[in-house]
Amino acid sequence: MTVLVRPQAPLTARWATLMWLLAVCAGVAESVIGVVGAIGDGVAMPAIAAQVAIRALVYGGLFVVIDRYFQHGVRWSRYVLTGLLGTVGLTSLLWEPVTWLLDHDLAGLDWSPQFLLAALLRSVHLTALLTALALTFHPETNRWFRNAKAV
Repeated sequence: MTVLVRPQAPLTARWATLMWLLAVCAGVAESVIGVVGAIGDGVAMPAIAAQVAIRALVYGGLFVVIDRYFQHGVRWSRYVLTGLLGTVGLTSLLWEPVTWLLDHDLAGLDWSPQFLLAALLRSVHLTALLTALALTFHPETNRWFRNAKAV
């Protein structure tokens, strides 16, 4: 009996998987900080619940794509992640700080613990996303995706 063993993903693909997961986890953590802030600001609970539901679906779906498809070398998954997180996600990460800076100067920053935590999470999120994008299209990862069989 012949047993076919699937080749292990190269280090670049394994790190890309970890970076995609870190980006999603950082997004979840940022959402939690946002919900806490919204509750503190008195935002209506139905509005908060709607945002949480939408984000839960998006983050849950992304987790499934990363866990079930990307880390197993399914080709379409890297284009979905690149399209959703690499364009829409990157834009959403940069939009708020850039638009704020256009209307304010750095002297207007609120150096509260909540702001510092949000800034740290945003930095981790952005760094993980850009690293994941680079590793997803690294030559070794490209070769692995080309040779991987569909799950």
